[in-house]
Amino acid sequence: MSQSEGLSIEEAQLPKAAITGIAPFFIVRNVPVALAFYRDRLGFDITFQGPSEDDIFFGIVQRGAAMIMMKDIGVEPVPNYTRDIKQGIARWDAYMHVPDPDALAMEFSLRGVEFFQPISNNDDGLRGFEVKDADGYLLYFGRPL
Repeated sequence: MSQSEGLSIEEAQLPKAAITGIAPFFIVRNVPVALAFYRDRLGFDITFQGPSEDDIFFGIVQRGAAMIMMKDIGVEPVPNYTRDIKQGIARWDAYMHVPDPDALAMEFSLRGVEFFQPISNNDDGLRGFEVKDADGYLLYFGRPL
């Protein structure tokens, strides 16, 4: 019997293949500037920039399992907190789970990072902090309490 015949995936007891990461895709004003921010301020590695040294309009940064892709397509970035959604707030553009947000906050302080919200426990039961990147995207670094 196929799934279309009514058998659910759970009923079929199919093994789940691993998914080891997810990468937000940010529209940025200037890819080299954005890459430099993530490298110099947040300690990410630049894993791709191109398509050539003379024409860098796409890039990827990575730190551990966290990866962010970015591209300059000639339009202004629209971070979530700037959107008028009329139904509450959707602040973060990316949530990055970190086991020790206090240690990461200390590292970022030593790198000269300005915090949008300092390290704290929030009303959502998380401990962490917020940073705005070079294009205004709001990143949350934290973990559940």
